[in-house]
Amino acid sequence: MTVPFATIPQNLRTPLFFVEFDNSMANTATATQRTLLIGQMLDGAAGKDSIPERITSGTQAAERFGRGSMLHTEADAYFRNDTAGEVWALPLADTESQTATAGKLKITSAANDTGVISLYIAGIRVQMAVVATDTAEVIATGLAKVINRNANLPVTAAAEADTVTLTAKNKGAHGNGIDIRLNYLGLTGGESTPSGFEMTITAMSGGNGAPDLLNGLANLKDRSFDFIVNPYTDTASLDVVKTFLADRWAWDKQLYGHSYGVITGTYGQLADFGEKRNDQHATLLGVNGSPSPDYQWSAAYTGAIAQSLRNDPGRPLQTLVISGVLPPDDTKILELTERNNLLHSGISTFTVDDDGTVRVENIITTYQKNAYGDNDDSYLQVETLYLLMFVSRYLRTQVTSKFGRMKLADDGTRFAPGSAIVTPNIIRAELIAQYGFLEFNGHVQDAKGFAAGLKVERNSQNPNRVDVLWTGTLINQLRVFALLNQFRLMPGN
Repeated sequence: MTVPFATIPQNLRTPLFFVEFDNSMANTATATQRTLLIGQMLDGAAGKDSIPERITSGTQAAERFGRGSMLHTEADAYFRNDTAGEVWALPLADTESQTATAGKLKITSAANDTGVISLYIAGIRVQMAVVATDTAEVIATGLAKVINRNANLPVTAAAEADTVTLTAKNKGAHGNGIDIRLNYLGLTGGESTPSGFEMTITAMSGGNGAPDLLNGLANLKDRSFDFIVNPYTDTASLDVVKTFLADRWAWDKQLYGHSYGVITGTYGQLADFGEKRNDQHATLLGVNGSPSPDYQWSAAYTGAIAQSLRNDPGRPLQTLVISGVLPPDDTKILELTERNNLLHSGISTFTVDDDGTVRVENIITTYQKNAYGDNDDSYLQVETLYLLMFVSRYLRTQVTSKFGRMKLADDGTRFAPGSAIVTPNIIRAELIAQYGFLEFNGHVQDAKGFAAGLKVERNSQNPNRVDVLWTGTLINQLRVFALLNQFRLMPGN
């Protein structure tokens, strides 16, 4: 037997005991699965434009990027769902080409009795007591003060006469989706408009543009991010991230990653948008009529699924609770048929319990067609992508640990046991053994079929290269349980 020493020399004559360590059979490490939150910070914030930095809480995000900023809101929502992951933020500054959204609250009738105004801005409740003697101007001034007092809000307020003007803290088209409404909880939740009080709400509008993502994404270098929260759903931004992730999945990068965003709109609008996308590395959740902004939803549901995908990438995500967002009101919640159709249009779905709990239903990618325009479900489920990440990283770790400095010989070559030599059959046996480990741990299936299909051979042109055809079958997810209840009314029928 030849012991494959790497450092102890063969010509030693000095006594006695010498030892070297070989960790090639001991590596059980797994990849760090980081999360990246992309978003805008406030002017004058401490963060540096397009420079990623690590964060550990929503409070830290507020300190670094400004309270009430898009990035602060995302961080708050994410950490409400995932407190164990390694999280990075990519702060972006408002650009000159962007414009800020604005909305108005006009007090058209003052209250004639004492009561409480329950105003919701971006899903955050702002309350103010009024009395019968308050004029419209007094109410408007009071509302502006209450709004500005809550720094977590994504808007600032200015009162003039009977009107409050709201302006988004961050510029851009995303601000058009900042929801403003009264009495979200309704009478059953103890919210009602004071008698005589009337207010006209002018929805937020006028926001345009999104920051350029190229510089920020380039600054990520070779650090891997498996979960990327992308708050921008304009075509240009989505295409930039699509190209970015396609490069990261390439053979020469092996960094991987997946992008998560939200599309808001009616059922028809969601379906139309989803059918125009075709990207296996992007997921879009469809939301209709929620008070919480879409970028908050993006961070919240990403956090909800990240912890599960890290623990077990093959386990289905259905029923996971999404914390930190308000569900749409009952009239806007999509029905089963609508949700099922959206799942055929590249849009992911959620459900809402009777008590308002929001849950994941099915998270899919936007990939729907192959290069010829034919239907293709090979990359439909997001679990498939994370299983591919896990298996590929696992195999890479095993190969680089065990075969990192080996000589290569043909099958049938006679050499001493323990030599630092491998043959295609030795590699094949190792891959079959590792597949058994993956199967035992629930990541793949059909070990017998894998062994039959696995091919390991020396490259015909490069004598130092081994080519492998890996024919594994990934584990599936139980999503549909169909039962025909063929009941009887009499025994023996």
